[in-house]
Amino acid sequence: MARIAVTEDISIDEDELSESFVLASGPGGQNVNKVSSAVQLRFDAAHSPSLPAEVRVRLCALAGRRLTKEGVLVIVARSHRAQERNRADAREKLFELIRRAATPPKPRRPTRPPAASKRRRLEAKSVRAKLKRNRGRVREE
Repeated sequence: MARIAVTEDISIDEDELSESFVLASGPGGQNVNKVSSAVQLRFDAAHSPSLPAEVRVRLCALAGRRLTKEGVLVIVARSHRAQERNRADAREKLFELIRRAATPPKPRRPTRPPAASKRRRLEAKSVRAKLKRNRGRVREE
């Protein structure tokens, strides 16, 4: 069982990845109709023993529409003519996604608006209110 290092702390077992090859659209001439050069890489993100729990949750959130209902991450690579380059591209996309999920998000520090912006906002509101007030019916005095 070969393990693939993704980050310093995370490595994935080769058996957790499954690849299938399909016909690709795009460049390649007649070759595109004969050779299955596009790659569909599948990785069971929801049940992977290689990923820590918090990384798994962030990965599932980052995956978006690429995640199936069962929690399998499907990555399609078809930008190159050669099958090997598409395989490498698909794996790199997966590893980049895992690296992004491995870095925890920075906690948001709540801030308050400065007094000057509050003052500007209230002045703009009063100007607008005055303008609308003057749009009323004309009174004869």
